[in-house]
Amino acid sequence: METGKRDLLRNLPAVDAVMRDPSGHMLAARYGLASATAAVREALEGLRRQIVTGERPEATERAVATLAAGLLTGRGLRRVVNATGVILHTNLGRSVLSEKAALAAYDAATSYSNLEYDLRSGGRGSRYDHAVPLLRELTGAEDALVVNNCAGATLLALAAVVASTASEVPEVIVSRGQLIEIGGGFRIPEVLALSGARLREVGTTNRTRLSDYENVIGENTGAALWVHPSNFDVVGFTESVGVKDLKSLGLPVIADVGSGALLSVGEEPRVQETLRDGADLAIFSGDKLLGGPQAGIAVGASRWISAMRNHPLARALRADKLCLAALEATLRSYLEVTADEDLPTLRMIRAPLPEMKDRANHLADNLSRNVPGLEVSVMPSVARSGGGTLPTYDIPSFAVRLGGTDPEALAERLRSADPPVVGRVREGRLWLDVRTLLPGDEEAVIGALRDANG
Repeated sequence: METGKRDLLRNLPAVDAVMRDPSGHMLAARYGLASATAAVREALEGLRRQIVTGERPEATERAVATLAAGLLTGRGLRRVVNATGVILHTNLGRSVLSEKAALAAYDAATSYSNLEYDLRSGGRGSRYDHAVPLLRELTGAEDALVVNNCAGATLLALAAVVASTASEVPEVIVSRGQLIEIGGGFRIPEVLALSGARLREVGTTNRTRLSDYENVIGENTGAALWVHPSNFDVVGFTESVGVKDLKSLGLPVIADVGSGALLSVGEEPRVQETLRDGADLAIFSGDKLLGGPQAGIAVGASRWISAMRNHPLARALRADKLCLAALEATLRSYLEVTADEDLPTLRMIRAPLPEMKDRANHLADNLSRNVPGLEVSVMPSVARSGGGTLPTYDIPSFAVRLGGTDPEALAERLRSADPPVVGRVREGRLWLDVRTLLPGDEEAVIGALRDANG
């Protein structure tokens, strides 16, 4: 090896020296000592490779710590500022919990609880006892069950139908127009197959009639499945069969309504209405329009809920204490008629447009004063519900549009901020929609842009 390369390699700082440097201390404080140390080792190995290939990189303790910080950016679960205008942004965690729900989860996490303990009898209780009475009161259902997500609830419902049907391989009838795929590759046909049921498709993609169902009912028919399209809409020459008409077939009707709307939001089906239309089971998410934690909720006839609760899959899919605590607090907000005030999801969807304009103007004024050289303007925008809900529902909003710099490069720098800020690039500019900014986010946006333009 050449003498110059050998000297450069010999002069690389030791890991301990980097960690003793103030920049190393800051790295450890932010990411933890173990993660920071591992990143420093990785950065030093990268510098060794550069030197061997003939490069002469800067290799001070501070430079190594900066490289390590870059390697750590994006690793680990972190708070992110959502300025995309997508309220239930699947990639950014969908619903933000209410303060009441977060405190309930914190209490459950940091102390013992009566999760499965009956305080009146002093004996064993059930984790399902806490949310079930609230769900009954809110939806009018005979019974309810909470599992870890909506896909799990759908799988468990179908498996319960299969287990209670005399047929060796029962059929579940579903319209071709409802054989959907939603986020993460969750496909209705595959869930049906896993449940042990045989899929019986009826109708066409855009038109399904009640007679299509009637023509295939036989001795092996176990149930009819109705699935809300969630993340798409079929328009034009269409026809479909609702839950009320499906109930006239005399079959158990399982309705996957998806979003969990208990209040009127756009044209989303409300859970209560689905049950009144005759669904034996209505299944929905806890973290979409309901505004709570990730969960799968089934409400409906006691016969089917009991079959789900007693199925062997139920334990594998059960919700943990943090989920149940947050969900109970979320449901209480509905019962106390404070959901619009308490739940960030509903607040963001329903906030009036003048309020959005005022917030955008306030942010733009602060940016103009605090970030010199940045072109700032306030523009009308369109926000979205997201998360597989209301695919064609436009929510008028306002955004701060940033110019005077490469928008993609600026977006990348903001994603490297602490906390990261995520906007959207549109028409050659970076847009920051204020509808999805939470309290305290404006200060984070200003700080991130000040550092990015520094």
